[in-house]
Amino acid sequence: MTYCLGIKVKEGLVALADTRITAGTNTTTKKKMYVTQQDNYSMFIMTSGLRSVRDKAVHYFEDLISEGVVYNKLYKAVNAFGEQIKRVAEEDKASLERAGLKFNLNTIVGGQLKDDKDHKLFLLYSEGNWVELDEGSPYVIIGNSGQGKAILNRVLNENSTMKQALKAGFLSFDSTRVSNNDVDFPIDVVLYKKDSFAIAEHRYEQKDMEEISRIWAEKLKQALDDIPEEWMEKTFEKME
Repeated sequence: MTYCLGIKVKEGLVALADTRITAGTNTTTKKKMYVTQQDNYSMFIMTSGLRSVRDKAVHYFEDLISEGVVYNKLYKAVNAFGEQIKRVAEEDKASLERAGLKFNLNTIVGGQLKDDKDHKLFLLYSEGNWVELDEGSPYVIIGNSGQGKAILNRVLNENSTMKQALKAGFLSFDSTRVSNNDVDFPIDVVLYKKDSFAIAEHRYEQKDMEEISRIWAEKLKQALDDIPEEWMEKTFEKME
């Protein structure tokens, strides 16, 4: 499993991906974030699924860009990456399934290209089809999503700042990490501010975030203690 999160607010895009790769009893660290930038062209790709499918599709997509193919809108680049996934499926799906492996690659694509009026965020499925996130859906998670949604649903909306989005995104990851041994540090973070055509990347190690995790745990415990208890009295009286 993995944990990749993309958030779209009015100010820009925030993306976060863990780096843990688990294969049987073996655990390694590999980057799950692919970033490409040119003039008036900023785009990132995050994936969850079979690593071999991901690597092959990304290499095919990189070949298109290196050969001079230029996309003026992000949805066109998303279509092109979807075509590469279909190409890999034609080449490898049957053999993978014979080996007992399900052909699987979910992808988050975000950024802004020359003729996009604003920044975009897409969820691309293994079949090559996609949906675009709009104002009513400020985030998308691929991979291990169960424990990380609660805080995002409670605090995120289109008017959240990018800093608020990153804080909520990290706490969402941290909630997932403490509940699952297949999601862990380091985490890669990408920031994109609307109309900037410049993506910022940063990697956080566990030691970088230990204090934030500790503060969050303490605040959760304090919030639990602060919740009124009068509503419980009738129930506990039945024990007497």
